[in-house]
Amino acid sequence: MIGNIKETILFSKIKKKDKEAFIKAYDLYVDKIYRFVFFKVKSKEEAEDLTSEIFLKAWHYIQDNSVKDYKTLKALFYRIARTTVIDHYRKKISEHEHSLQVILEDQERQIDIEDKQQNVDHKVEIEMEMSRVEKKMLELKDEYREIIVLRYIEELSISEIAKILDKPKGNVRVLIHRALKALKKLLREEDG
Repeated sequence: MIGNIKETILFSKIKKKDKEAFIKAYDLYVDKIYRFVFFKVKSKEEAEDLTSEIFLKAWHYIQDNSVKDYKTLKALFYRIARTTVIDHYRKKISEHEHSLQVILEDQERQIDIEDKQQNVDHKVEIEMEMSRVEKKMLELKDEYREIIVLRYIEELSISEIAKILDKPKGNVRVLIHRALKALKKLLREEDG
C-alpha cells in the first residue's frame, strides 16, 4: 500500500514535468522494464537499447501532456515497452531479417534461487524443472508467452495488464487461463 502511495505521488509530480521525479521513476522501473524487454528480444544489447528508447519515449510522452490516460506509472512504462518491442520487430521485418524468434532466456543469464536450507539435489530438480518450463514457453504463441511473463514474472495485476494490452480485464483473465492451460498441456505431452 505504501508503495502505491509513493508511486501515485511520483506519478503526479511526473505529470507536472518534474525531472527529478522522472529520474526516481527511472531508477524504480528500469530493471523491470529491461527484464520485460529482454524476454522478448534476442540480445542483451538490443534489450539495453530498447529500454533506453522506452524511457526516452516516456519522457516525450509526458512532455506532450499525453500521460492523462494512464492511472499508474507502471502501466504507462509497460505499455510503451510493449509497443516499442512491437515496432522493433516490425522494423526488422521491413529490413528483411528472417530471424524473428523471441527467447525467454539466453545462455549467459541464469535464474538462481538461493536458499541455504535446500539440499543440492532439490536445487538441481528445481533448476531442471525451470529449464523445462522455459523451453516449453518458447513453444507457446507470442500472445500466451507475453501474458505469462507479465502476470507471473513481472507480477503485474490484471488491471495493469489490461491497460498495457488495451483489453478488457475479463479478456485478460481468459487469456491468462488459456496460456496456462496451453503450457500445462505442453508439459503433460512431454511427460508422455
